[in-house]
Amino acid sequence: MRIGVVHGPNLNLLGTREPEVYGRATVDDVNAAVGALAAELGVEVEFFQSNHEGALVDHVQEAAGRVRGFVVNAGAYTHTSIALRDALAGVARPYVEVHLSNVFARERFRHRSYLAPGAVGVVSGFGAESYRLGLRGLVEYLNGSA
Repeated sequence: MRIGVVHGPNLNLLGTREPEVYGRATVDDVNAAVGALAAELGVEVEFFQSNHEGALVDHVQEAAGRVRGFVVNAGAYTHTSIALRDALAGVARPYVEVHLSNVFARERFRHRSYLAPGAVGVVSGFGAESYRLGLRGLVEYLNGSA
């Protein structure tokens, strides 16, 4: 089983961008932790990060032929991108939406997600661990355990 992990805008700045909100783990640290858990779970993961909405849409469409599902941190596009939402719906692969911070404890505009209604689950507020929790949940869902 192969899972796509999608990092949206500004996640390339993890570790230095507002560490009081997003923590000190870099995107490479997150990928390493997710990769280690994937190995434990017996699944493969592939990672993609872009600051560009169209690149994220293109990647979801292109990767859908290789993956059974996605773990998606769309960053700010969570709250704005109908195009990314439509791409995820269009490829018909289950996905889990993840966020490092608790978006519901932050600015009001972050409380709206275009992705959440189509997701099999949402994990928010556990820092880099949100990705691992999302991966574990998605794998269990795909295995029929959730």
